[in-house]
Amino acid sequence: MFNHAIFNTLHEEVSRYGATLVAVSKTKTPNEILTVYQAGQRIFGENKVQELIPKYEQLPKDIEWHLIGHLQSNKVKYIAPFVSLIHSVDSEKLLQVISKEAVKCNRIIPCLLQVHIAEEETKFGFSEQELLAFLTNYAALPLSNVRLCGLMGMATYTENVAQVRKEFAQLAAIFKQVAQQYVNLQPHFKVLSMGMSADYRIALEEGSNMVRIGSLIFGERS
Repeated sequence: MFNHAIFNTLHEEVSRYGATLVAVSKTKTPNEILTVYQAGQRIFGENKVQELIPKYEQLPKDIEWHLIGHLQSNKVKYIAPFVSLIHSVDSEKLLQVISKEAVKCNRIIPCLLQVHIAEEETKFGFSEQELLAFLTNYAALPLSNVRLCGLMGMATYTENVAQVRKEFAQLAAIFKQVAQQYVNLQPHFKVLSMGMSADYRIALEEGSNMVRIGSLIFGERS
C-alpha cells in the first residue's frame, strides 16, 4: 500500500544526496503506478519487457521508463521505441542489438553497463576485467545509436552490512576509474545505479546517484 508520507521522506532523503529515485513498479498495476505518479514520481523501473509494454501503453506519456531487469536480445525491439534508460546491459552482443534496434527507431538509447559485484552466481553482469577489456575496444565498435551513461550493480543479498558496503565501494571505485580512464565516454558517463529498498542508504553513502526502490514505495510485492 502506497504511503504518501513515507514516499515524501524517501524522496527528500535521496534528493539530499543529489541522487535520482527510480520507483520499481514490477508486479504493480497501472492504477497503483498512477497513485505514485500523482504524488509527483515520473521515473519508473520494470524488470520484464512483457510487463513494461502494457504499462507504457496505458499510462501517461511523460513517464520515463527504465528497464532494470535482465534483458534478452530478442525482446529489445519491443522497448527500443520508448525506453528512457536500460540499466542491465551485460554483454557486447546485447549492446549491439540495442544499437541496431535504435537505428530502426531513429533514436539513441541511453544504457548502463551492469557489473557483477555480488558473491551470488545468479547475478548477471561484466566482471571488472571484462568491463575494462570491453571499454578498451569500445570506440572501435559499431555502436552509433547507444549512449553509455554509467554503471549498474547489485550487492549480495545479505544482512552483512560490511559486505554490502564493500561491494558498493568496489563498484564506485570502478566507476571512478572508468570515468577518468575512458574520457571518450564523457560527458554522458555520469550514472552510478546501485541500491534498492534494503540497502539504498549504504549505496548512497558509497556514492550511488541513482537508487531503484520498490517495496518501500509500493509496499511488499504481489
